[in-house]
Amino acid sequence: MQATLPPSTDASMTSRDRQLLAHTPYAQANVPEQYLRHVVDYPRKEQPGTILVDTDARYLYYVLPEGKAIRYGVTVGEDAQSWSGIAKVGNMQEWPPWIPTDGERQRLGPLPAHVEGGPANPMGARGIYLYQGSKDTLFRIHGTNQPEYIGEAISSGCIRMTNEDVIDLYRRVKMGTPVVVLGGRHIASG
Repeated sequence: MQATLPPSTDASMTSRDRQLLAHTPYAQANVPEQYLRHVVDYPRKEQPGTILVDTDARYLYYVLPEGKAIRYGVTVGEDAQSWSGIAKVGNMQEWPPWIPTDGERQRLGPLPAHVEGGPANPMGARGIYLYQGSKDTLFRIHGTNQPEYIGEAISSGCIRMTNEDVIDLYRRVKMGTPVVVLGGRHIASG
């Protein structure tokens, strides 16, 4: 079991973030305490600055020095929609637009071709795009307009975070940051 320290609460929001998040179309979700942002012991060997996603436990870790990490609760992809592997951050956007994929259209029915960034957008406050080499994997780490699902496996494959958490992660991440997404039954040890 990991030793959990008090939640870190210093997400750095822009004035635009504060304005958009003050008028969200969704009810304020009550995220279970274990999925709130915490600094925890991190016994694995990834280098500081690496992102690791444990899809089984529904956690994303941002590795810090000295055996610590920031642990965030996430929503992960349904079994048939999940992705695992090693990637790098290849693009980053604030309040990104959402352009549904062909697969999402087939599964979910009629969807708009394009949704502008904002609090009603399923991509949320930030988008961190995962690439393998120069190829976009089409999987993202992003905010959500459905924070009530943090801790669940219901997405179309992307890793969803609360908007406050994705803003916090976004300010820590750089282009080229390594991202490890563990598939099912590969729990981050600890």
